[in-house]
Amino acid sequence: MRTTLNLPDELVQHAMKASHQKTKTAVIIAALQDVVRKSRLQELRHFKGRVNLDLDLAALRKRA
Repeated sequence: MRTTLNLPDELVQHAMKASHQKTKTAVIIAALQDVVRKSRLQELRHFKGRVNLDLDLAALRKRA
């Protein structure tokens, strides 16, 4: 999808250096993926301590 954005040049340049991306598009995609990943992790943290994972690791290892 094509979109026009007004982004601070200095911020984009710093992001390109920090992320080792070669294009502005790659920087934006990486940033969006990071936001989505962090959001999903936050949703998973909501379940911390609420899921009982009583697993037998020895049995699972034998199964494979």
